[in-house]
Amino acid sequence: MSVNEMSAFPLTLEQKTGFAFVGILCVFLGLLIIRCFKILLDPYSSMPSSTWEDEVEGLDKGTFEYALA
Repeated sequence: MSVNEMSAFPLTLEQKTGFAFVGILCVFLGLLIIRCFKILLDPYSSMPSSTWEDEVEGLDKGTFEYALA
């Protein structure tokens, strides 16, 4: 195709929007893939150091129902 033939078929606004949306989705997918590989390579770095039991430690036995309110 020559340059004249390419300019004979300009992209419509809907096509430009579609290409932009697909491009954004590809970037988002790439970022998710990179994040997943980081988690696979070092899974324990993304876990919090505290557990749920550490938060409940201060409550006396039997007062848990009152703590929910």
